Amino acid sequence: MIRTSGTLALLMATVFAACGGDEGAGRSSPNGSPSTTASTSTEPTVTDADERAVTVVAHRGASAYAPEHTFAAYDLALEQGADYIEQDLQLTSDGELVVMHDETLDRTARGPADSCTGPVRTKTLEQLRQCDVGSWFNEAHPELADPTLVELRIPTLREVFERYGDDARYYIETKAPDTRPGMEQALLDLLDESGLTEDRAIRSRRVIVQSFSAESLQRIHERQQDLPLVLLLRTSGTPIDPSQLDDAAELAIGIGPAAANVDAALVEAAHERCLDVHPYTVDDPATMTALLAAGVDGMFTNVPDVLLAQRSEAPVLPAHCG
Repeated sequence: MIRTSGTLALLMATVFAACGGDEGAGRSSPNGSPSTTASTSTEPTVTDADERAVTVVAHRGASAYAPEHTFAAYDLALEQGADYIEQDLQLTSDGELVVMHDETLDRTARGPADSCTGPVRTKTLEQLRQCDVGSWFNEAHPELADPTLVELRIPTLREVFERYGDDARYYIETKAPDTRPGMEQALLDLLDESGLTEDRAIRSRRVIVQSFSAESLQRIHERQQDLPLVLLLRTSGTPIDPSQLDDAAELAIGIGPAAANVDAALVEAAHERCLDVHPYTVDDPATMTALLAAGVDGMFTNVPDVLLAQRSEAPVLPAHCG
């Protein structure tokens, strides 16, 4: 297990107080020891179903409770019942895909300066193996500090797939792809190798790839036309122009706008174009309620358990495209 039951209960109580809010078989623990946690993963519902539940995407894992983009955060998100775990991709200097949000190591990595500071793209995988990406969480959240989080390592995308296999669904973002040519091909090669571009995986949307770069998504679409793609929109505080939806509909199955930009009118306009709407990043229960009422198809959240509780009270969604 990721934490003792007492520690986990404390974490839940702490975040519920802040947010107002109220399982992966055969895995090893974040530090490699066996786990007896049972998987709660189920096949996803897709847009051509008669009815579907709002999709819960664990933003960097259950990252309100554990260090982002670590096995601790992913394990906990799946234990809570999240539909997808998110991976932000960086490409190392020797061509390995690793999972980290920032382009630089400074915020979340601790270790030798030559290996654990500066841009990820300038480091080899061997260098990144020296970095601890758990200690920063204990420093930033002393009320949630846990000694088992110390010495957590940066996972490769390959390791994520090997750890969870069919017990998880993956929502993958190509980060700054224009600065690291070859990211898309490396991703597609690994998806192929892992069986995640097979018909069964495509039909069930086992993988969704997102990016703020339409060019990155276009490169993926040219090589793998059936892979579900989502275009992220940097639009916080600015109305979304209908032309952005038209452009997204050319290659994507959905859009990822900032939550502040989402209302029922946007959702209706997106659905008219057969686009799902997955706003980011929503931790406040009142905002979750408003977005559910607006008809969104999914949300990114750092607190999957809170959104799951909200979803359990919400009606299922009708299909918006046949």
